[in-house]
Amino acid sequence: MDESVEFSARASLVMLGLRFQSLGVWSTIAEQVKIKQKVRQHTPIDKLLDCFINILAGGGGLVEINTRVRPDPSVQRAFGRANCAEQSTTSRTLNACTPENVTQLQTALTLILRQHSQSYRHDYAVRWQVLDVDVTGMPAGRQGEGVTKGYFAKSKNRRGRQLGRVLATEYDEIVVDRLYTGKRQLDSSLQELISAAENTLELSETKRKSTILRMDGGGGDDDNINWVLKREYPLLVKIKSWRRAQKLAATAETWFVDSKVPDREIGWVEKTHPYARPTRQLAIRQRKAKGEWSYHILVFSLTDAMLFHLLGQPMPSLREPKDIAFAALHAYDRRGGGVETQNKGDKQGLGLSRRNKHSFAAQEMLVLLAQLAHDVVIWTRNDLAQADGRLQKFGIQRTVRDALQIPGRVQVNAQGQVEQVTLNQNHPLAAAFQTASSNWQSMNHL
Repeated sequence: MDESVEFSARASLVMLGLRFQSLGVWSTIAEQVKIKQKVRQHTPIDKLLDCFINILAGGGGLVEINTRVRPDPSVQRAFGRANCAEQSTTSRTLNACTPENVTQLQTALTLILRQHSQSYRHDYAVRWQVLDVDVTGMPAGRQGEGVTKGYFAKSKNRRGRQLGRVLATEYDEIVVDRLYTGKRQLDSSLQELISAAENTLELSETKRKSTILRMDGGGGDDDNINWVLKREYPLLVKIKSWRRAQKLAATAETWFVDSKVPDREIGWVEKTHPYARPTRQLAIRQRKAKGEWSYHILVFSLTDAMLFHLLGQPMPSLREPKDIAFAALHAYDRRGGGVETQNKGDKQGLGLSRRNKHSFAAQEMLVLLAQLAHDVVIWTRNDLAQADGRLQKFGIQRTVRDALQIPGRVQVNAQGQVEQVTLNQNHPLAAAFQTASSNWQSMNHL
């Protein structure tokens, strides 16, 4: 065919696809993942790629492959696809996936992260790495494998599965995602998640000592706290037992009012609970609606310098016990801007909780594809921010919705290859995307 010009509603995604293909990211998955399924027109790996493109295009359910990916040949070409499979055949490929395929995809994502991420290249000799560990609910229909009643925020009697996650907070990169049944919470998943993160990031004993772990009360039982401390991680965690929290809080002699949350007070625990290694323990009390106090305890082995590092503030030369207490409290509060924000962004921007398969292995494959999409979006956002600093504040949802949805013209040569992409210059993010894309050829990572 002759050279032609096509219109794409997602010309910026075309540019990302060209970069993605040139780095050979998908070839790593193709080398590792071997799905046993009869091939007619599209290979199983091709259909997984169609699903991945749909996630980057903002698609929720698999059905949106037919409305977001198939009508846009420029996007397909940019990611190395001559055409796109119909969504029902992609669904059947996911149904054919086995636990072995899940392990294969996990291995591929580990290799990709080691090659392209900032968290893997983190300089532990210069500053601390921060990992947030969390479990978030994934509501689903009653019939799915592993779908049970469990804890789902703001939803009583809901059924679903749970997603365990380790986030490299400084870089907004997902290190590990693991899918669990609906009843499983952080207390029974923590050690598995941390061990998987150790493997992915290749954390030696020296690196572990410079890796701060932060988690909520779900992981704050004695077994988990002692296990983490014995592995010599600096730890910041809220304990799980409310009865112990009341008992320990009763030993606090002085309480300080939190100026950020006026009905919240904190005080140092004087008679601390013993753990495998020395810790400091901070009592938190907050007024309930009926006037009584609720109590929580923060347990941490972090140094003062680590606490102020989590706050992003220089450590004052003169520090009172009150200053350290509030540093610990507010360092813990920043979980809300870390892993909790990324969980919300993935559910809204990548449709993480809107794609549900009956097969547990199929659902795991979807979760892992979304994990890769998350990191690719973050790496792209970081490149865009170098051209326009305002984009550094963009989360997953805004990056997918705005930066990857810029329309434009795509020039295609006689062999069906994309030669040039021209974005709609009236779009406020077009200039930043053009600048970032022009720099990609001289970069070694996304």
